[in-house]
Amino acid sequence: MEKTEEIDLIVNHPKKAINKLALPIIISNLFMMLNNIIDGIWVSGLGPDALAAVGFVTPLFLAMVGFANGMGAGSNSLIARYIGAEDYHNAGNSAIHSIMLSIIVTVIATIFMLIILKPLLLIMGAGEIIDLTMTYGSIVLGGIFSIFLPAMMAAIFRSQGEIRRASYPLLFTAVINMILDPIFIYYFNLGVGGAAVATVLSGTLPMFLMIYWMFYKRDSFLEVKMSEYKRDFGIYKDILVVGIPASLEQFILSFVSILMNYWLTLLSGTVAVAAYTATWRLVAMGMAPLIGIGMAALTVGGAAYGARNLNNFKTAMNYGVKLGLISSVIICAFLFVFAEPLSYIFSYSADAAVLSARVIDCLHILCFFIVLMPFGIVAGNLFQAMGKGTISLALTFLRAFILEVLFAGLFAFAFNLADIGIYIGMVVGMSIGCIFNYIYINYYLNKHEDYFTPKR
Repeated sequence: MEKTEEIDLIVNHPKKAINKLALPIIISNLFMMLNNIIDGIWVSGLGPDALAAVGFVTPLFLAMVGFANGMGAGSNSLIARYIGAEDYHNAGNSAIHSIMLSIIVTVIATIFMLIILKPLLLIMGAGEIIDLTMTYGSIVLGGIFSIFLPAMMAAIFRSQGEIRRASYPLLFTAVINMILDPIFIYYFNLGVGGAAVATVLSGTLPMFLMIYWMFYKRDSFLEVKMSEYKRDFGIYKDILVVGIPASLEQFILSFVSILMNYWLTLLSGTVAVAAYTATWRLVAMGMAPLIGIGMAALTVGGAAYGARNLNNFKTAMNYGVKLGLISSVIICAFLFVFAEPLSYIFSYSADAAVLSARVIDCLHILCFFIVLMPFGIVAGNLFQAMGKGTISLALTFLRAFILEVLFAGLFAFAFNLADIGIYIGMVVGMSIGCIFNYIYINYYLNKHEDYFTPKR
């Protein structure tokens, strides 16, 4: 097979490749995060209970998104490594296996989540608003098919440099949801259930566009023909070696978020959960550029690792961190300075007016959560690029489950700082963990330098 311009860029020009790959991902992620904020704005008009209901379900929904993206990371990593090694047959075969895997996982995950949803929400502390929470959660989690297949197809497109096809459907999803939200929430008077219906529909429509590109138009570098599927458990294993740990990383993050919601409920009630939910939507939007840079580094790093090119791998790592730090400092400053006007978008109704002061206090602290995040995101993605998903998982466990929880509990309970202590602890834990991640990946590369040989 003759290399396309996109493949040549990924294999031979890491800085240019990261720039080209990251920008569309960042734009689509920004629209998705903006969509989350607008979703929160419409829901907040229903009052703090409705916003808190969404807040209780959000960690579970994000766990499913993370599960889908984790499987996608496994596929992206494997295909990129095969492309870097110029083994295009196995690259295409891996793409076919990725689609089959996403279908199997979708069915299992949907059934499982619907069975455990209500007991889990009660454990999380949503008892006072369980009806609202179940209304939203059963629809959103029943429609996770609109997450899994698009995430896997996006990973396949991204691994071969077709970044527009990987990213634009996310943008379309966000725009469609922005249009459907007020229609289903207020015009059809479905409340939080309407927000859930809009979420599922907005993910389903662009999914069909991706299906058309991949299975009918077939003009990509890798041709995906399901008729040529021949089961190879070795390929499934290689995808899951990265995919399962990457998915578990999001489960860890979601568990930590659930724990924070529970602690906030104990300390300050559902109003604190609503304020945290609103603030986190703003902080998550600030993470979008960092996530985009990390995903670009995964593709470029995977190709460099497959080609055994240490120079390109380190270039992807250091350039990704540099771009991320520039972005995170600017975003942090913006969120801190404009915390007050930003808080008003979640407190425009009389029912939600109580949120404004809490959101300002929360945002003034949590804006620092993202400052050192590039060190952690890039390091984690590059471990996935090398097929070392368990190392990335261990580092995420240390950072989120150990450090963030430890410091949040310390500041909130031992120092009696209540909800403010939780926010401070999250920032401290994240910062220490991300710096450690970057130190460790440099140590790992130095220790395993013999793997890399000059590119042939």
